[in-house]
Amino acid sequence: MAQSHRTPLSPGSTIGVFGSGQLGRMLAMEARRMGYRLLTFSPESNSPTGQIADSEFAAAYDDRAAVRAFAKSVDALTFEFENVPSLVAEIAAEEDVPVRPSGAILHAAQNRLREKSMLRQAGLPVTPFHFVKDPAELEEAVRKTGCPAILKTAAFGYDGKGQTRIEPGAKLSSAWQALGGQACVLEAYVDFERELSMVAARGVQGDFAAYPLVENRHVNHILDTTIAPAEVEPSVVGEAEKLARRLCEHLELVGVLCIEFFLLPKSRADRDARSSESATTGRLLINEIAPRPHNSGHWTIEGAVTSQFEQQLRTVSGLGPGSTEMLRPAVMLNLLGDLWHNGEPDWQALLAVPDAKLHLYGKLEPRPGRKMGHLTVTAETTEAALEKGFAARAALQRA
Repeated sequence: MAQSHRTPLSPGSTIGVFGSGQLGRMLAMEARRMGYRLLTFSPESNSPTGQIADSEFAAAYDDRAAVRAFAKSVDALTFEFENVPSLVAEIAAEEDVPVRPSGAILHAAQNRLREKSMLRQAGLPVTPFHFVKDPAELEEAVRKTGCPAILKTAAFGYDGKGQTRIEPGAKLSSAWQALGGQACVLEAYVDFERELSMVAARGVQGDFAAYPLVENRHVNHILDTTIAPAEVEPSVVGEAEKLARRLCEHLELVGVLCIEFFLLPKSRADRDARSSESATTGRLLINEIAPRPHNSGHWTIEGAVTSQFEQQLRTVSGLGPGSTEMLRPAVMLNLLGDLWHNGEPDWQALLAVPDAKLHLYGKLEPRPGRKMGHLTVTAETTEAALEKGFAARAALQRA
């Protein structure tokens, strides 16, 4: 299906997505609404994405023949999570099919060391870190960084997986073995004020658009609640947008990207800015990036003119980003498998809340900590949205 990679793909075109979870599912919903065909590729059948997609390719990611056949059947390719072998991007390039975001961005996002090194090389503010390959290097890194510190596997984890906190006096060999004795990144512990994130998009022509900055609250290292917009000073919002734009331009991104930030207390930011040894000149440090839609951007489905999934579809298709204007303050609350511990949740009770919008992901097996869905509430204020959202989620739990 050869054509210029800068020619926008109109409705009726076919988009391929590697991965088949809830992010691909919501992308497929937007594709159906806008008249695009969407095909999904993953090792699973009857997946959350496959239940909505026009067609589901079930094969291993390292099955070169299957990946090649998939690439030949679509007009453009994207992915809905990072842990897809970079092989898929190489094969797509051989077939002259655009991959958005690029295979190089996918490669960087798959590994914490590559990701943090890329951010540092771009002159962006990151938490101080050291790469460690064995217990001896870990001991040296701890001496330099101090404790507490966070040890993370270099290969990407998610939702708190693949990391452990090292306290003063901790047995470092135990921490090393707890993460499988593999290459790791040791990060300095950051006493941050709160966690924030921003979803941004960049089109083929370099046009940039960013959604409002949001606040994220976690429980047991899993995102629990997103509050949009974040209640922070305008200068922090401006700083986040500036960093997001710089990163997108540095990566030459075509697609959607989320940046997770640590907001430093103002006193520390002022101290760091005065230090000639510090690269931090503002109140934000970049924690992680995700070159795709993100859990903290789900609020955009009801709360913004253009959802993050339409934004992904638009940019992957070569169209410019849509409006990121917020319609009303919104909150997003995750629904984890824990809600099923006493049987099926009380959906009628939740749906009796007029402002609550339910999204279920089509996953067949609820497990503790597994994201089974989310709900969104919009209101005149974030306080009102939070109150309604917590009440709606609590109503799901049967006695």
